[in-house]
Amino acid sequence: MENRPILIMAGGTGGHIYPALAVADCLRDRGIPLLWLGTKTGLEAKIVPGKGYQLLTINISGLRGKGFLRWITAPLSIFMAVAQSIILFMNYKPIAVLGMGGFASGPGGIAAWLMRIPLCVHEQNAVAGMTNRLLAPLARIVMEAFPNTFSPSTNAKVTGNPVREEIIEIAIPEDRFQDRANNCLRVLVVGGSLGARALNEVVPDAFSILGDEINFQIKHQTGNSHLDSTKARYQSLNISVEPQAYIEDMAAAYEWSDLVLCRAGAMTVAEIAAAGVAAILVPYPFAVDDHQTANANYLSRQGGAVLIQEAELNGQGLAQLFRDFSRDRDGLLKMAKISRSLSRPGATDHVADLCIEVACA
Repeated sequence: MENRPILIMAGGTGGHIYPALAVADCLRDRGIPLLWLGTKTGLEAKIVPGKGYQLLTINISGLRGKGFLRWITAPLSIFMAVAQSIILFMNYKPIAVLGMGGFASGPGGIAAWLMRIPLCVHEQNAVAGMTNRLLAPLARIVMEAFPNTFSPSTNAKVTGNPVREEIIEIAIPEDRFQDRANNCLRVLVVGGSLGARALNEVVPDAFSILGDEINFQIKHQTGNSHLDSTKARYQSLNISVEPQAYIEDMAAAYEWSDLVLCRAGAMTVAEIAAAGVAAILVPYPFAVDDHQTANANYLSRQGGAVLIQEAELNGQGLAQLFRDFSRDRDGLLKMAKISRSLSRPGATDHVADLCIEVACA
């Protein structure tokens, strides 16, 4: 393989950036030079340079939720962003390009196709985003985290989502459950790094309804903007919990828990499966194309999780679920084992291998 870089395109949200970073680290460990394409205003501009990767930027932003004028001028904006990408690719000469979502992936992917640079596409969600749907026919190889995200004609490879190694290395559910015979239900509540207001409001109500009926412990990540209000809610209900704005060591939190209550972002679902934990999944109702429900279905339809739509989430119903789980530790263990069986711990290496294969072809 020539000593030319593989260029990764990922940005906008952590759901695109962090799995891309895992692949980048894997490729770098194999001695392959890396470049990153993104925007100056995206989250990638804050994260990627600090991880030791050179960030190249183009001028592009999203269209969803924009006004009519923005849609009218979109073709010109996309054309300019493709032109910027072509100039960057001419200067840096990537041997292959990997698109993992975000605003820059569209123009960058089109530029790679026009220049006949091998294009790889990886979709993290169970419903493909608009950019990856458009790029898939142009790509040399298409990768999907969940089976059947793309049509059979795409011939997509199911790789799973790259997950942090410390989560993959968590002890298996059977070993974790050996010393948990005291029927104390350990619940981990995670609404993502920004928190989820519905979870922060309903969970305290559910445990207030239960009172002393069951023995429980709670770890609750609220997000920065909801920490004070959630803490006050627990205190007003006389529930002894110390919620946190952000849980640094998620691997330890997963390993501690019997049950996780959370949203159904692609990386959250991948981490739950890799950790092997039973889950109650509450999809974000305003996710594009309702992709979080599709993500949640991957675990819930196999029995590894319970899916509750936010409109159906309430204190009474959640209290009953906690009550049932506290009385059925065998059921919790069974769900955890199913979840673990659906994980793909080799996802990072698989994506890296396929990128190298395309680059060397």
